[in-house]
Amino acid sequence: MYAIIKACGRQYRVEQGTVFEMDRLEGSPGDVVTLEDAVLLLSEEGQVSVGSPTVPGAKVELEIREHLRGTKLTVFKMKRRKRYRRKHGHRQELTRVAVMEIVAG
Repeated sequence: MYAIIKACGRQYRVEQGTVFEMDRLEGSPGDVVTLEDAVLLLSEEGQVSVGSPTVPGAKVELEIREHLRGTKLTVFKMKRRKRYRRKHGHRQELTRVAVMEIVAG
């Protein structure tokens, strides 16, 4: 059984036991977050349910494992012959979550 969920503006394909990283969620490690109205597609034993836009009654329970920061990205701006240079860095705030259960509606 797998599901495609929409969270934080992105879509993820998840199965029970999957561990993945997504944008920072509120909560502390060990908390369980339930995503309702976020399941776009649900596949169970070959039966595929496609929502319009979401599958009614389906939900996914995620456990927050840890909060972390992504790799550093360097943003460099330059205009040639004008002595204009700007260098900035960015690290995205992430949350590592594990899929505890996928409930079909």
